[in-house]
Amino acid sequence: MKALLLAGTHEARQLAQALVSEPNLKLLVSLERPERGTQDFGWPVLIGGWDSEEGLVDRLEREEIEAIVDASHPFATNPSQLAVKAAKRLHLPHLRLARPPWTPADNDKWTFLNDETEAATVIPAGATVFIATGRGVLEAFKRLSAARLYCRVKDDPHEPFPFGNGTYLTDPGPYTVEGEQKLFEDLGVDWIVSRNSGGSGSWPKLAAARALGIPVAMVRRPPQPDCETVATIDEVMTWIRQRL
Repeated sequence: MKALLLAGTHEARQLAQALVSEPNLKLLVSLERPERGTQDFGWPVLIGGWDSEEGLVDRLEREEIEAIVDASHPFATNPSQLAVKAAKRLHLPHLRLARPPWTPADNDKWTFLNDETEAATVIPAGATVFIATGRGVLEAFKRLSAARLYCRVKDDPHEPFPFGNGTYLTDPGPYTVEGEQKLFEDLGVDWIVSRNSGGSGSWPKLAAARALGIPVAMVRRPPQPDCETVATIDEVMTWIRQRL
């Protein structure tokens, strides 16, 4: 069987590596855009082609794909919606791997937002804000003109911060709770803005916020695709083996 894996998460990389041991499987990994360490998947990687339903259908037919596994980021809704539509058109088995969202504990100070633009409605003027949503949505924070902004990125952005009151922090990780606590204390962080991505890799910043009593503006996930969905790599492995 030849399957297409929509990647873009740590779980996608783990899944691809686990599937190397399946002798009757051929896997093609698809990324919306280049990312660090794409050579680590252990399978051929294609970049792009997620712009339209027609483009994805064409790729699926051209590559003779027989099943789709979507392990893309929970905030990358366009690829996921396209995958659902393309799978229905071609009558292909389709499965989504979506890690569960985070939930706050009683001692967490979370304020839920529908999108990043709402951060300006809850974060006061003069606050020092740690933005953990990536540089792709920085334009949404332009109303925080009276705040001090820090945005962490994994790669050198090769461009200035879009606002005069902001600074990039380049750190590819991995992150620890202790390291996050020290960073927030050194910067004097008053607020953290995070997307509810789930998973363990980004959790340390929230654990550090809990320990330090820092409030978090948590962006809710956008509507997820209506399709068969599992939460673990083991469940995906079982689903694939049933079809081999």
